[in-house]
Parts: sequence; structure tokens; C-alpha cells
Amino acid sequence: MLYRRSLRVNFLLKLIVAMATLVLITSFSLYLYIRYNSNYKIENKLENQAELLLKDRDALIEKSKLLDIFKNSPDLSAKIDKAKFMHYRPKFFRTIKKDKKYYLQGFFPFSFKDEQYLILTKDISKNIEFENKLYRAIIIINMISLIVIIFYAFFLSKMLIKPIKYFSFNIAKMNEKKLSKLKLEKIPDEFRPLGESINQLINKIENFIYYKKELFIGAAHELKTPLAVMKTKSQVTLLKRDKSVESLTRAVEQNIKSINDLNSIVESILAFGRAEGAQFEEAKEVDIIKFLEEMISEFEIVAIKDEKFIVKSLKPQSLVVKIKPMLLRHIMQNLLQNAIKFSPKGGRICVNSFLCRDNLVIRIKDFGVGVPKDFDLFAPFKRSKESGGTGLGLFLAKSASDSLGATLNLANRKKEKGSVATLILPIQKV
Repeated sequence: MLYRRSLRVNFLLKLIVAMATLVLITSFSLYLYIRYNSNYKIENKLENQAELLLKDRDALIEKSKLLDIFKNSPDLSAKIDKAKFMHYRPKFFRTIKKDKKYYLQGFFPFSFKDEQYLILTKDISKNIEFENKLYRAIIIINMISLIVIIFYAFFLSKMLIKPIKYFSFNIAKMNEKKLSKLKLEKIPDEFRPLGESINQLINKIENFIYYKKELFIGAAHELKTPLAVMKTKSQVTLLKRDKSVESLTRAVEQNIKSINDLNSIVESILAFGRAEGAQFEEAKEVDIIKFLEEMISEFEIVAIKDEKFIVKSLKPQSLVVKIKPMLLRHIMQNLLQNAIKFSPKGGRICVNSFLCRDNLVIRIKDFGVGVPKDFDLFAPFKRSKESGGTGLGLFLAKSASDSLGATLNLANRKKEKGSVATLILPIQKV
């Protein structure tokens, strides 16, 4: 607690120093800008007056006439004198301080041969005094503004930190055995989207943990069944008095079948492991339409062998995106295998794709038996009566689609017999 307070104090001190520095820089910059504009106007006036005076050079030579010209301007004086430091420059302005007063001097060429200049001197003490007062006023106003901003930032930070603390406290209490959604009633409206996103993440974690548990329990159950069959068959064979070659052959064949079932389950579990590993694959630049065409070409051979055929309509013609190709292969492989498997002989499998906003939608339709209602097809080891697999295919496809940030749906067709699988894939164009 003390550490957090010290961090907050250090942060506030750094903020005050930074803001004070900013105020000083801003104030000084504004002061210089005002002073520059003020001096620029005075310099323009001096220059205009010098031009008028230089038109009548004879009057300038006589000092009495020069004094008559400026008798109505007590803060302005003129003289013709040498200025060796000018080094034949056309004109020059400088500010000097004399007897606690400030003067602006303008040097204008009168005779380059004699190095003489018309020197106009204007008293700008009042201007400097006004500028200094203005500078002090700017600093005071900015300091007051700084104090107001700091107090506002302090109360605003407390208001902003409160819901973040609420999120932090409730998330810290959670564990895999006790996941609960955050209550968003007391949270300000500005933080509702963040709270909803966290709740969605919690929901995904819940589903992930649930399916993982289902996977382990299902794997144990599925492995136990063929092992029990093998054991029972072997025990029965050993107990039989008539141990003919025929009965022993049947027992061995039954055991081989059970071993094949075990191999199939182990292969599915290994496939799940490979799919999990593919999640850490680097995204690559892939022409996704070409990728889909190549996959469909591979499965066309399998479909023709089963007296079925694939009809494809892929749009656009080409689309280069950044994606993890192994995960997409897992999804498409499973969906195409299922479509071919459940389609009747002579049936069609329609594969099409199209762009919808920032998503590529891929649809695979078949004319098979459809999917059973009220049945979680994406759960591990869940399979319909017509399926002869291990029940991990769609589970793997769903896991892969979640890793890609995609949405995978499987539903029955409305007007015709069969099912339609839809993959909505967010794309990152290259």
C-alpha cells in the first residue's frame, strides 16, 4: 500500500515539474512573441520617419532644424553621427538601457563615405514596463491554470482508477474453479465496453476449461472401452476349454479391431496437440483464394472416389492476407471431410467464398442427413449416430477458428436437406 502511495506521489511530483516547465516555456515564448511584434511596429515607424527625413538632407545637417522637427515628439530624438561598428550595413536596430530607461535606436545610412548615419532614438520604457507586467500576468494566469489542471487531473485520475481497481480486484480473486462474470451495473458507462470485453474473455476461458476437462474425461472413457473389450475377450478365450485355432483367431481379430480403435483415438488426441502447437505458428502472407483452391483440388479426388463431386465458387479472384495457414488447413480439412462423408452418392458439395466488410466468409454446403438438433457438435468426443469418427474433428476445427479470431457455425439448411458450415474469417490485408 505504501509502495503504491509513493508511486502516486512520485508521479504527481513529476507531473507538477513537467507542467511547471511547460508553463514557463509557454509564457516565455508568448512574451518573446509579443515583444517581437511590439518592437517590429516601432521599428517600422522609425524606418518610415527616417525615409521622410532623408528626403531633405540639408535640413538634417543643420541641428537647429533637426531639433524643430522633433519638438513635438519628446520621446523621439535624432542625430547624425559616425557608427564605425556598422561596417557599412544598410540599417540596424538595437535596444539600450540608460539611467534605468530603455531606448530603441535605429541606424540609417546618411553618408557611407564619411561613415555617417542618421540615428533615431525612441524611448520605449513604457513599452518594456507594459511587456514585463504582461509577462508576469501571463505567468500568474498560467500558474493558476496549472493548479486547476493538477487538481482536475487528480480527481479525474481517482475517478478513472476506481473502475480499474474494481476490475483488478475481481479478476485477482478468480481462479479456474471459480470464474464469474463482472457485475457492470455500478461501472460508469465509459467503462462498459471494457467490462463487456472482459466478460466475453471470461466466457471464452470458461468454455476452454470446460472443453479441456471434457477432452480429458472423454479421452479416458474412449480409451477405457476398447481396453475393457480386449481384456474381456482375452479372459473369455483363456477360460474356454475348446481353444481351437478358429476361436483364437476370432479373439485376435477382435483385439486388433480394438487396437485400431485405440490408435484412432490416440491419433485424434495427437492431432489436437498439433493443432494447439499450430496456434503459436507465425502469421504468413498467403493468397487465401489460391490456398482454398489447392485444398479443394486435393479433396476433389476423394469425392470422385466416393462418387460425389465438389462445386466451387470463390470470390474474389485473389486475396493476399496475413494468416496462420496450418490452423486454416485444420478447419477446412475437417469441414470438407465431413461434407464428403455425409453426402449421398452422386451428391454435390458446394464451396463458396465472398467478402463481407472486413471478413472473408467461407461456406460449405452438403445434401446429407444434416446435423442433430440440441447437440453440442463442438464438444470433444460428441458425435451423432451416423458418425463413425472419434468426435474430435469439429472440436479441433472450433479451437483453430477461435485461435484465428474467426467464427465457425454449423447448422441445417432451411429449404433443402443437408447442412451448411460457415466460417467468418477476419482478414488482415497485405
